[in-house]
Amino acid sequence: MNRPREVAPPPLLAAALEALLGESIAKVRVIEHSWYVRLHGRAVATTRRRRIYLRGSAAVFFASPWLMLHEYWHVTGQWERGTLTVPRYLLECLRRGYWMNRFEVEARDFADAHAAALARLLALPPGAALQYAPRSRGLKALGRRPPQSP
Repeated sequence: MNRPREVAPPPLLAAALEALLGESIAKVRVIEHSWYVRLHGRAVATTRRRRIYLRGSAAVFFASPWLMLHEYWHVTGQWERGTLTVPRYLLECLRRGYWMNRFEVEARDFADAHAAALARLLALPPGAALQYAPRSRGLKALGRRPPQSP
């Protein structure tokens, strides 16, 4: 099993996230291979104030625009603003279940509303997938190639 470690997002990605979130993400720590996530059942990520804990690698997380937006919204839009707390989250889960609790609904709505904008900010063609390229320490578009000139 890999050891947990903190990983910063690539600069281009950090700038795009900050533009969408409307605030700095410099204080948000992304911890890959976290044992803490494993305490949360099948979750691939969990958040706390100024932290995103990942079950797997940061490379996979940074290649998942929707998941990034969802988790960063939990931190910047909910934990940091004081609306999300452990007792409130647990109460919401008891009342409405995981899927319909207001914190999850809000984070999904944010990710749904901003995923295309993230692709535009990263200058990707519409519908392009993202892949983290560890050797270049950046993101690259997959799937669509520019037309070849004759």
